[in-house]
Amino acid sequence: MTNSTDTRRRTLMAGAALVALALGGATPALAQDQRRPDGTVDPAGQADDVDLASADPQDQGEILVTGFRRSLENAVVEKKERDQIVESISAEDIGKLPDVSIAESIARLPGLTSQRVSGRSNAISIRGFAPDFSTTLLNGREQTSTGDNRAVEYDQYPSEIMSQVLVYKTPMASLVGQGLSGTVDLRTIRPLAFGRRAISVGGRGTYADLGKLNVDSNKYGWRVNGTYVDQFANDTIGVVLSASYLDEPYQIQEFNAWGYAGTTPAGPPVVIGGSKSYVTSTQLKRLGLQGTLEWQPAPQFTTSIDGFYSDFKDDQIKRGVELPLAFGGAPLSGATASDGFVTSGTYSNVEGVVRNDAFQRHAKLYSFGWNGKYEGDDGWNATFDVSMSKTDRNELVLESNAGTGRGAGVGATDTIGFMSDANGTRFSHQLNYGDYNTILLTSPLGWGGDQTAVDGRRIRGGQDGYYNNRIIEDELWQYRMEVEKELDGFLGGIRAGLNYTDRTKALTPDEAFLGLVANTDGLTSVAVPSQYQLGTTDLTYLGLGPVISYDPVALLEAGIYQLVPNPYGDVVVKSYDISEKLMTAYWQADIDAELGSSLLTGNFGVQAIWTGQNSNGATATFLGTNPNGSPNIGATQRRSSVDYVDVLPSLNLSLRFPSDFVIRAGAAREIIRPRLDDMRASLSFDYTIVDPDGPAGPQPAVAFATGRSGNPELRPWRANAFDLTFEKYFGNQGYVALQLFYKDLKTYIYNQDVEIPTSELTLANPGSGIVLAPSVEVNVPINGTGGSLYGAELAATLPFSVFANALDGFGVTGGLSYTKTQIEPTPGEDPEDIPGYSKWVANGTAFFEKWGFSARASVRYRSSFVGEVSGFGAARTRRRAASETIVDAQIGYDFQPGSSLEGLSLFLQGQNLTDEPFVTFDPGERLRVIDFQRYGRRFLAGFTFKF
Repeated sequence: MTNSTDTRRRTLMAGAALVALALGGATPALAQDQRRPDGTVDPAGQADDVDLASADPQDQGEILVTGFRRSLENAVVEKKERDQIVESISAEDIGKLPDVSIAESIARLPGLTSQRVSGRSNAISIRGFAPDFSTTLLNGREQTSTGDNRAVEYDQYPSEIMSQVLVYKTPMASLVGQGLSGTVDLRTIRPLAFGRRAISVGGRGTYADLGKLNVDSNKYGWRVNGTYVDQFANDTIGVVLSASYLDEPYQIQEFNAWGYAGTTPAGPPVVIGGSKSYVTSTQLKRLGLQGTLEWQPAPQFTTSIDGFYSDFKDDQIKRGVELPLAFGGAPLSGATASDGFVTSGTYSNVEGVVRNDAFQRHAKLYSFGWNGKYEGDDGWNATFDVSMSKTDRNELVLESNAGTGRGAGVGATDTIGFMSDANGTRFSHQLNYGDYNTILLTSPLGWGGDQTAVDGRRIRGGQDGYYNNRIIEDELWQYRMEVEKELDGFLGGIRAGLNYTDRTKALTPDEAFLGLVANTDGLTSVAVPSQYQLGTTDLTYLGLGPVISYDPVALLEAGIYQLVPNPYGDVVVKSYDISEKLMTAYWQADIDAELGSSLLTGNFGVQAIWTGQNSNGATATFLGTNPNGSPNIGATQRRSSVDYVDVLPSLNLSLRFPSDFVIRAGAAREIIRPRLDDMRASLSFDYTIVDPDGPAGPQPAVAFATGRSGNPELRPWRANAFDLTFEKYFGNQGYVALQLFYKDLKTYIYNQDVEIPTSELTLANPGSGIVLAPSVEVNVPINGTGGSLYGAELAATLPFSVFANALDGFGVTGGLSYTKTQIEPTPGEDPEDIPGYSKWVANGTAFFEKWGFSARASVRYRSSFVGEVSGFGAARTRRRAASETIVDAQIGYDFQPGSSLEGLSLFLQGQNLTDEPFVTFDPGERLRVIDFQRYGRRFLAGFTFKF
């Protein structure tokens, strides 16, 4: 790559290096690091021409360190110089992270892993905790999310605009917005620190080897990006402008089971009860824009403005056949069972439902910030920062049904053979689901029955589909000020600050039944009009052959379908409106002291957070029937608020030996605020009617109400955390580290049934002559005791030149982590895994890079875990996921200085080369597969050009 770092690398004898590794022998630092004002290294602003000291004055050979090796060296420097336990990623060059997505790069760090969604990594787990336990910052500022809760989905952020990613595994008092498992800080280029003009452009093409699973989908995609950095007015004004646009397809072959019927060993063998399987095609489009303007009117003062915008569109089409088998009452014959599990058989009289469903996730993310920093000549420093982050998101699920006739028992049925194993279920069929004359737009099983809206619109004979639009608005304002005094002596400095964060997040459901306009008698089915017929979609991988294909959104827009708003109370209680106001005061002292020939650095301090949280919701009540027959549903508003204070002390110590051996220790109180949907102030309920002596008896029937609710008074997850690491560095080239951690969860959030007096609730009338029981059993999230989570991480970056100069260019990087959990969230129950927890996580990359050539192969593994997937109606649900191993590889070439193509870099990358599936199953029952998703392999070819 151009603008590369000229280095003079130490020549090390293999024996001496091995002795140094074993005994912690002296290895002088190899670089003069460019440091920030606080003494830490700034790889993002590091100049290209950094002189590296040579151990041997006779050896004056120069080796060009660029690309992935340079990225690793910058990451080693960052880890070495920080006083917290930190993992980091640095750009190989301007506009080029080591991977094509931020999440994939982060997932390769020690102790971290990702969950794949629609075939791409976009959610990160740190040290065995789900994404909701960590927080994400952009240039140190808190961010809103496009998800339902707090976890940031990283596919919103183009990798090309990032220069560095820091993952703090331990907190410090001055780190605002920190998480319980860790804090991820995404960093963009600082133009004045960058120090030179640079222009970079790039592009790539993408190929999905599953091909076009849906006729109206794509197997090829593309992506372009550009970055401009410059300085003006004698380097007192700096500017960065970055843009990235992608248009890429993802293809998925999905098997999904409704569940499994039967019990064992007392009852009949377990057998698949129903299936809802699809081929899914996604077209992902994203425009990302980022800009920074810096101005230094005086040496003591710098001010900057940052802006980021993302316009994200994830459009999916799902086509398949839903098969109500045992749960639909279909007779089973010829069953073959093994160990209580039916592996094969035949269902007769099956009424399949052909599905053409559209999923549209559209989000716009805005982030702006202003910063002013004063660094006085007398050691007094001050910082002021104001930022805003905002996300507007719509998630539409439009389901449409087709079959052989309207209503159960109408039209042709099918005979379905099946074979079930650890990879899901494959079927055989007799009915042709790809015949437009046989498969009609209709409600095959009459789901939903007749529906009448408040405005009089009607659906008869069952719904023909469903419209579910989830509207989410998330806005966060942050105001921060800090004052620091640099000192001489044991304390290198003292700082104090205030931060105020104001966040609101609301979810509004917009739901409606979908019905054919032509169905006025409750008996009508309609063939797909010829102009909307898109051919057929092949379900051979499921054994179901072709199915008819059309765009349900186009049919709705053409007036073939109508929407009948869903008036029922279960829609009302899905909404939430949460407000959080946090005032954080902190004080921190930095340590910088010599202890003999060693150096002790670190910090200690405390945060105090005053939290005020408010939640608005509703309880639906049935008020009778309107004159037109529609239900009259009212809502009782529920508002609740709570205030509390958290005090969070923290300590980080690093003992640095002359031999480049570092021992770190950390202790802290950590918190993460509850999931937002757990804080909703909404209550839904159902009745169970019990008549002790029958309808003719003198005693009235009794209605026992059971409900589900959020808890606006939830307190955070809280933990006492302890860390200890042993790190051996080889200058700035590599390191080996053993990292130990222990988290004692003082509180845990779990669901429990609680009794609430009926008199405290506004409940619907259960019916004439039926009395309400005196109490209601409500399932609600509450704070309880927790348990412990502890583990060990072995991490290393080892260029083989450390051992032998002949191996220069070769190396490995990666980590292995083991985590053990003993969490008992429900008193008296057995310990259980927390969401996101994998006992084993491993990742590794072997690389070669020299003379412009680069090649690397990467593997990452995680053992079984509880993952979050999109369930019924796009609601988030948790399922046990199987272990997975992902293999990627990349080759490339950078044209060297002096060539006619200097500045041009080419690369070819393969992702998921072993076609690893994503699998979920019933806990403890590996054969009871719920999801089996194949994403196929992806191949990318691209370039960057810098001048």
